[in-house]
Amino acid sequence: MADTCPNCGLPRELCVCVVMGIKDQQILVYLDKRSYGKNVTIIEGVDEKNAKNLTKTLKSKLACGGTYKNGRIELQGDHKRKLKDMLVKYGFKESQIQVK
Repeated sequence: MADTCPNCGLPRELCVCVVMGIKDQQILVYLDKRSYGKNVTIIEGVDEKNAKNLTKTLKSKLACGGTYKNGRIELQGDHKRKLKDMLVKYGFKESQIQVK
C-alpha cells in the first residue's frame, strides 16, 4: 500500500497539507543572546506539522545545530540575513516573514 497522508488521505506525492498550512502563518525571526555571549536565531510562528521538517532542512543548509521546542525553532548562530530567502524558497510568502 502506498504511503498516505494522515490528514487528507492522499498519497504523499499528491498531499497539499503542508502548502495549505503555510498560507496562514506569520513568521517572526529574531536573535537571542545566550550564556557566554552565544547567538541563537529564533523562528516563531511555524506550524508544528511543518516545523520539524523545516528545522531539519535549515540545520542542514546552514550547517548549524538547532532544535524545535516550545513552539519555536532555535538555530545556533546568527542566520537572520539568510533565513528570509530560505523561508521564501521553502514556500512562505515574503509578506509573512518579519525579521527583527
